[in-house]
Amino acid sequence: MNLTISGHHLEVTPALRNYVTSKLDRIARHFDQVVDMRVLLTVDNMKEKDLRQRAECNLHVKGRDLFAESSHFDLYAAIDELTDKLDRQVGRHKTRIQDHHHVSAKRQADEVAPGA
Repeated sequence: MNLTISGHHLEVTPALRNYVTSKLDRIARHFDQVVDMRVLLTVDNMKEKDLRQRAECNLHVKGRDLFAESSHFDLYAAIDELTDKLDRQVGRHKTRIQDHHHVSAKRQADEVAPGA
C-alpha cells in the first residue's frame, strides 16, 4: 500500500504524519485490497473560522476509487472524521464485492419427491 501525505498552506510535521498513518492503518486492517492512499491536509483562511482545517483522501482499492473529505476547527478532529467516513465507505464496498449467492442444499437420495 502506498501512502502519500501532503499539505497545502501547512507543513506536515512528523507528529501529524504519524497520527494520519495510525488512523489510516485501521482501514488497511479492515480491507486488505487497498492499493494507494493520497491524503491532502489544508488550512484555508478564506473560509469561515469553524471549517478552516480540511482533510481529504483519495483511496484507490481494487476495482474502485473512493473519496472523502472533512472540515473542522481542529485538524486532528478533521482527520478523525475523515477516517470514519472512509471506514464506512470501505465497509460498504467490501460487502458489495462479496459473493452473496447461496448454494442450495443438495437433496438427499432417500427423500421422496412431493406428489409421489
